[in-house]
Amino acid sequence: MNWKYVSFSDLALEELYEVLSLRSEVFVVEQNCVYQDIDFKDQKALHVLGKNEEGKLIAYTRLFGLNEYFDGYTAIGRVITHPEYRKYGFGGDLMKKSIEKCIEFYGDYPIKIGAQKHLTKFYGALGFKEIGEDYMEDGIPHCIMIRENA
Repeated sequence: MNWKYVSFSDLALEELYEVLSLRSEVFVVEQNCVYQDIDFKDQKALHVLGKNEEGKLIAYTRLFGLNEYFDGYTAIGRVITHPEYRKYGFGGDLMKKSIEKCIEFYGDYPIKIGAQKHLTKFYGALGFKEIGEDYMEDGIPHCIMIRENA
């Protein structure tokens, strides 16, 4: 897996198209959620792209600095692995890289995510803990999870 960390302004047009296509494929089509994915937060994010040897985008997140998405936290969002590649464990690699880069770029602050409820064990294994009440987002149960650093 080849990892790339890039600001919005440094994304090549082809990369941006790949990102939006993958997000739409999974979040809109696969999960059957009609929602506005393009939320004008991409411009503030650091984009984590995981590409295979052929250059195909198969894993992606976006990272936010302190207070850019959640007050008092850095954040990781739009966590996605291409459906054809989920069985290879790239999701764990993606999150480990995202946590590492979140700390490297933004400092050693707690990281907050809005996790789909069925993925709490996955995120829990990476040090995230559930806080607060569960909530529905786009028809899918979610919860807030926090990872304290250092």
